Amino acid sequence: MNDFQKLAELLFPNITKTPDDYEKLYPPRNLKEGARVTRLAPSPTGFLHFGHLYACTISYRSAKSTDGVFFVRIEDTDQKRKVEGAVEIMLESLAAFGIIPDEGVMPDGSQKGAYGPYIQTERKEIYQTYAKHLVEQGFAYPCFCTEEELDDIRAAQESEDIKGYYGKYAKCRNLSYDEIKANIDAGMTWTLRLRSPGDVNNRITFDDMIKGKIEMAENVIDVVLLKTNGIPTYHFAHVIDDHLMRTTHVTRGDEWIASVPLHLQLFRCLGFKPVKYIHFATIMKEDNGGKRKISKRKDPEAASTYYISEGYPAASFNEYVMTLMNSNFEDWRRVNRDADISAFPFSFKKMSVSGALFDMAKLNDVSKNVISAMNADEVFSLSYEWAKKYNPQLASLYEKDKAYATAVLNIDRENKKPRKDIAKWSDIPNYISYMYDETFTPCYELNGNATPELAAEVLEKYIDIVNTEDDKETWFERIKSLCAPCGCTPNVKEYKQNPDAFRGHVGDVSTVIRVALTGRTNTPDLFAITALLGEEKTKQRLKAALEYYKEEK
Repeated sequence: MNDFQKLAELLFPNITKTPDDYEKLYPPRNLKEGARVTRLAPSPTGFLHFGHLYACTISYRSAKSTDGVFFVRIEDTDQKRKVEGAVEIMLESLAAFGIIPDEGVMPDGSQKGAYGPYIQTERKEIYQTYAKHLVEQGFAYPCFCTEEELDDIRAAQESEDIKGYYGKYAKCRNLSYDEIKANIDAGMTWTLRLRSPGDVNNRITFDDMIKGKIEMAENVIDVVLLKTNGIPTYHFAHVIDDHLMRTTHVTRGDEWIASVPLHLQLFRCLGFKPVKYIHFATIMKEDNGGKRKISKRKDPEAASTYYISEGYPAASFNEYVMTLMNSNFEDWRRVNRDADISAFPFSFKKMSVSGALFDMAKLNDVSKNVISAMNADEVFSLSYEWAKKYNPQLASLYEKDKAYATAVLNIDRENKKPRKDIAKWSDIPNYISYMYDETFTPCYELNGNATPELAAEVLEKYIDIVNTEDDKETWFERIKSLCAPCGCTPNVKEYKQNPDAFRGHVGDVSTVIRVALTGRTNTPDLFAITALLGEEKTKQRLKAALEYYKEEK
């Protein structure tokens, strides 16, 4: 037994398994050629940021487009920063956007799959097995430096280009077995460090699937692999977990590019085939003519929960995110209007090197298009589920008469040119407020040629002839019949040719009735609104408006 093997037994006397044991336990996945295995690996330290959700969507779409596997792993090795309930909120957010992992930690907290456990604090023995293996190979050693000694090293390196624990600064790198044993026998605590095989004169190159070939300095830092409590650092755990879980592609923000030389070195020291890296630029937003990162302090839309609480349908959100992910998506959508988003040939090559720009107005436009294509039953079902949690008043209105609510939502829907008034479910209470007495707020402001005097005359005559049982053609003939007695023309074109001859046209007469019934000058189909309100409610509102305009004359 050589000194490295003796040292490994000294440091890890309770570790009896070998890397081969785990290679057999977690064999290569039986997937078709080209299938990608991707993951989301959040830390339970807070809410799911839009950037995380963006990265997750990239990973998810990449796996799904290749008949691969998408899984969730929780990286909870930093217990000091752990926030209770954070994991549940993250997974609920993913589920709300239709992202359900194939395996890993599931929304109900359970773990599914043959490559677990999928929570890092439950994998301690696995990490220590590979740590022991590195010690045996001479690629790792214990470090006994105190915080004060490490601070001294940092101070000594202030003017140097390379900063960290390496070379002459690596005080514990060349301790003998006997020195190490004496320190351990004396009760000194230790961390396990990588004995980096890197050289300050060497450079490496790697292919990033978005940014292309990147050249960087080789890693020379003897980074910490295991903390004093035996828990791994992110770098060490990432490499082992992604190897054993057979991850093929890792998507992350470009702030992680600096870590690639270390990660590739760890893959090599451990004898693993490295994953393929995809680094995307930070999502930006416009602000006062410039651009800045989305901030969780300044921007409510930074949190994934914002989109859920506002009521953006998963289909809308995913449609919008795809426009950020692939530059050719909108062209594809124009040609494939009714196709499921999963049919889109997502590609890393179509992702922007410089990054995407978040645009709330565009999200709303995309969502309006998506919602306008839904049928009334779908709009009712999805908005009702949202309302039960986020708007009890709307849920209560729905529950009074679900058929009526569905009919209200169906006005100007399911036709060739559906209206696009709703961008999110939180728009609905205001959008349909005039259809319920509980939420109707009269407003008698007019526009166009409509005046209080004209309004009073129109309403006085319309009350006598209104019939909510009319078909649409008969209803419109009644509206037109009001024109001549009130000095208006039923022909808009005629009015435009000789405006001085009339007080207004049929559009102005309709406006008077629309305002009386809804409090608005712009609404969906007035005939459908009148029919749903019914004769009693329609006449009540017409009389109330008439009284108002009589006083205004």
